[in-house]
Amino acid sequence: MKKSGNASGKSRAACLWELTRGSRGFFIIAFVSVIFAVITNYLTPQVIRVTVDSVLGDKPFSLPGALVSWIESLGGREALRQNLLLCAAFALFFSLLSGLFNFLSRMGIAKGCEGVIVRLRDRLFGHIQKLPYEWHSSHQTGDIIQRCTSDVDVVRNFLIDQLLEMIRTVFLIVISLALMFSMNVPLSLIALAFIPVVMLYSGLFFNKIGRRFQQADETEGELTAMAQENFTGVRVVRAFGREKFEIDRFEKKNNQFADMWIRLGHVLGLYWGIGDFFSNLQVMIIVVAGCFQASIGQLTDGEFLAFVAYNAMLVWPVRNFGRILSELSKTKISIGRLLEILKAQPEKDAPNAQTPPMDGDIVFRDVSFRYNGNREVLQNINLTIPAGSTFGILGSTGSGKSTLFYLLDRLYELKPEDGTITIGGVDIREISLDWLRGHIGIVLQEPFLFSKTIRETISDGAATRELEQVRYSARLAAIDDTILSFSEGYDTMIGERGVTISGGQKQRVAIARMLMQNTPIKIFDDSLSAVDMETDAKIREAIQHQVTGTTIIIAHRITTLMNADCIAVMDKGRVVQLGTHEQLLQKDGIYRRIYEAQGLGDGEEESF
Repeated sequence: MKKSGNASGKSRAACLWELTRGSRGFFIIAFVSVIFAVITNYLTPQVIRVTVDSVLGDKPFSLPGALVSWIESLGGREALRQNLLLCAAFALFFSLLSGLFNFLSRMGIAKGCEGVIVRLRDRLFGHIQKLPYEWHSSHQTGDIIQRCTSDVDVVRNFLIDQLLEMIRTVFLIVISLALMFSMNVPLSLIALAFIPVVMLYSGLFFNKIGRRFQQADETEGELTAMAQENFTGVRVVRAFGREKFEIDRFEKKNNQFADMWIRLGHVLGLYWGIGDFFSNLQVMIIVVAGCFQASIGQLTDGEFLAFVAYNAMLVWPVRNFGRILSELSKTKISIGRLLEILKAQPEKDAPNAQTPPMDGDIVFRDVSFRYNGNREVLQNINLTIPAGSTFGILGSTGSGKSTLFYLLDRLYELKPEDGTITIGGVDIREISLDWLRGHIGIVLQEPFLFSKTIRETISDGAATRELEQVRYSARLAAIDDTILSFSEGYDTMIGERGVTISGGQKQRVAIARMLMQNTPIKIFDDSLSAVDMETDAKIREAIQHQVTGTTIIIAHRITTLMNADCIAVMDKGRVVQLGTHEQLLQKDGIYRRIYEAQGLGDGEEESF
């Protein structure tokens, strides 16, 4: 387990290091600047010590020889006593230098950090785009969004705030102890004795707080997912009067999230309270002991003031160590959650992936499939869809008819032992994914429409955006007249997920979008379910007589399928019937029973 943790830590560090490529110069500037800022900051107490002991007092100057010579050239001790503002100017000068270096460090870390975060966001988004559909279906959208926003912000805040503090803390502790030991060993040993206590306490806190932050992050992801789901399905919420139920559900989860942060606040409060006690205790002991040594002459007044100043500089970084560990624990959790995404295996093409002609026969041979180890959705499917034909699929919900074409489009990958699907004799696993999907058009029962104008939506992914071509596709989808009736016509904005238009209009716009792409294989997955019978007939007639290529129609309504060249009837993952409309009516089976149940047995068949 320890090795795994170490490996995980190395993985996080390696990820961050890789992301710094292109920004490392800014980080170097920041780190060097913060070191000089610390050094110049420590020179101010030395000015105070020299002023009290050697200017106001009679102790010899304990300074580098060159600096002593320079002071003597100015007139020595007496000149400084008469011009104490010069000593103040030295202190002010070092303070200005410290401020300048702090400014440079902040500018460097800001530029370096934003470069890292931009690359991280780009990598996350790009990687998510390449992850298989199966991965997306097993992860909540809200949780993914929360990781790409909140967790990225945690990493950003650590890099821009805490990373410099870690470096500053190390140098503050090292330099403070070095200067303190150079002035008084006994007092320094007292100050040093408190450091392991605080460090040990902070380490125990770090382990405990890390688990709490992980729980809080997971709960926040669930809360975000719940809100995203509700906002997406707002029409359903309204239609079924579920507002109170949804509010209660959200409040329950929100209260759980709040309780976690309250408990986390208790832990943080306890840590800071105990830490403040130890810090104040250390300061008081040093002040009392220092006063005693100064009173018996073992410590000069200037050394006492400088020592107390350095001790104060020591206390804060040691005290701040816990806060840094707290932020580090949050960052560790967030990076781990982001790495879970980045380590997910993206879709890959086979070596030497092919780009064959896509106008051949589609053949399913001994195809079986199951989702995530569950029961089989498809069982030993054998189908041939001739090139250029119109092929119908009929089946109840859960019969596996849609799964067939999720496999054809490689939204789910078919294992070698579960059969083969070929197009023109080429196994689809050997075909480039971009090529395959670029030649298959799919319209789903509930199509997704982006928030664009209707013209942009229909022409999305097409080679041209010419209005006449867009309108031609819209006419085939029987939506042109409807669009022209809108006040802004084809420039009408479609709301998020197409909420500003009806379900039937959304389906027809999606059909027009697919027809606009003019792919050789076109799949209609129950995509006419929300349109009326007359519109259904118009669309089918247009597809039959004006659209080329292989057309596959999946439907529950027999009128949508009856003019297909061949119809497959599916039940419980199997093809139980196969033939034309007339042939299937001659057989006693599922097709004829559905035909009669839909009231088509009394001469109500449609023809074009």
